[in-house]
Amino acid sequence: MRAGATEVEAIAYESDEFNVHVRLGEVEQLSEAGSRALGLRVFVAAEGGQRTASTSTSDLSKDGVARMVESAVALARITGVDPFAGLPERESFGMHDPETQALYFEDATAIPPPERIAIAKRCEAAAMDFDTRIQNSKGASFDCWSAHQVMCNSRGFMGEYKRSYVGFSATPIAQDGGTMQSGFWYSNGRTARLLDDPEAVGREAARRALRLLGARRVPTQQVPVVFPPEASRGLMGNLLSAANGDSIYRNASMFAGKLGEQVAGENITIVDDGTMVFDHKLPDGSTLRVGGFGTSPFDGDGLPTRRTVVIERGVLKELLLNTYTARKLGMTSNAKASRGLAGAPGIGGGNYFLEPGTQSHEEIVGGLKRGLLVLSTMGFGVNLVTGDYSQGASGLWIEDGEVAFPVEEITIAGNLKEMFRNVSAIGNDLEWRGSGAVPTVQIEGMTVAGS
Repeated sequence: MRAGATEVEAIAYESDEFNVHVRLGEVEQLSEAGSRALGLRVFVAAEGGQRTASTSTSDLSKDGVARMVESAVALARITGVDPFAGLPERESFGMHDPETQALYFEDATAIPPPERIAIAKRCEAAAMDFDTRIQNSKGASFDCWSAHQVMCNSRGFMGEYKRSYVGFSATPIAQDGGTMQSGFWYSNGRTARLLDDPEAVGREAARRALRLLGARRVPTQQVPVVFPPEASRGLMGNLLSAANGDSIYRNASMFAGKLGEQVAGENITIVDDGTMVFDHKLPDGSTLRVGGFGTSPFDGDGLPTRRTVVIERGVLKELLLNTYTARKLGMTSNAKASRGLAGAPGIGGGNYFLEPGTQSHEEIVGGLKRGLLVLSTMGFGVNLVTGDYSQGASGLWIEDGEVAFPVEEITIAGNLKEMFRNVSAIGNDLEWRGSGAVPTVQIEGMTVAGS
C-alpha cells in the first residue's frame, strides 16, 4: 500500500512432499522436497476501474519481498483498466473453522520413510503373487504431503489452514499369449488411519488387469453404456465444467443462456459443496471425522465455502462463480474461486457429487440385455460448446446381464446434451475417493464404434 497500490492481496504457501516409486521390488525413484513461496496481487485505481498485476517469489528475504512488491506495482501501473477488477466487498469475507473441518492429520507424514517404501513394495508384491499371468509391473507408489496456506488482504481478511494427504497405488501388468493388459488400484486419505491394507489394494489392481485379458473389438452399434464410479466421475464432471461462469460469459459452453432451464433428465441432481466433513467408522468402533478432498474454510477470494445445488432435477439452478466473473455477469459469487500463487483467481469447485439412486451396480449390469460396461476412457474428445462426446474406451461386453468378454480398441460417442437426458439408471454406490463422487450411471443409445 505504501508503494502506491489501492488494494492488495497476499498469499503465503509452504509444503513438504514425499514420493517413492518402486518397480519389481526395487526403488526406481524417490523424492522429498519442501517449498515456501509468496504471491502478491495488487490493484491501482484508475478512471473507469482498476489496473491489476500479480507476482510471486520463493525468495522470502526482506530484499526479495521488496523486489516483488516493486515489480507488482510497476506492472499494475502499465496494465489496462478493468472495470470488474478488485477485491470482494468487505462484508462478504469469512471462513469456517479449519479444526472443525478436519483437513490436517500429523500421521499422514509421520510414517518413517523406510516404512513408506515397504508399503509400496508390499502392494506391488501382492499384485505379482495374485496370478501366474502377472509377471511384470509398471510399479507401485507411495505419496504423502502436508501444506499450509495463509491469505490476507487490505480489506481486512486474514485466514489460514493446513491440509494433509497420504496414499499408495499399484499398476501390475497381466499377460496371456501375446496380449498384455495393465490394472490400477489405490488407497488414499487425509490420514493414514483410513488407508486400506496394501496387500488388498495390490490384489484388486491385479484383478483389474486380469479381467481385460483377451479383449477384442465389437461391431459398431448403438447400445446402452454403463459407467461405473471410476468412469462416471469424469463424465458427470462435464456438467460442472459446462456450468463454469467464465465459460458462460465467453459463450463457450453448451449451457450459455440456459440458467433456469432443463439441461438434463429429471433424475440428475449435481451438488458442489466445499464444506463437507465425513464420519468414518474405524475397526475399533470409534468414529473419525475427516474433511473431504475438496473441503476448505474459504475460497480463493477469501469467501467462506458453501454448498451449491448446481443442477436440480435436471434444471440448471446455479453457475460456478468467483467474484470477478460474477461481476461480469451481474451476479453474486457463490465462493467457487480457485487460487494459485500468481495470477487472478480461477473457478473451481469443492466436493461435487451426483445424488445416488436406489439400484446397486450389480442390479444395473444384471438388467442389461446387451451393452457395454466401460472400465476406462482415453483421449480428449469432449467439446463443451457443442456437447459432442467421443472417447476411446475399454471395458466388458454384457449379454443378458452377464459379462460375455472384455473389449478394447473401441470408441464411445454421443452428444452430452442428449446423454444427460438419457440416463436410465443411477446406482446407490456413491463412494468418495477424491473431490468428486458419482455412482454407477447407465446411458441409453450411445454409439459404440468398433470393427
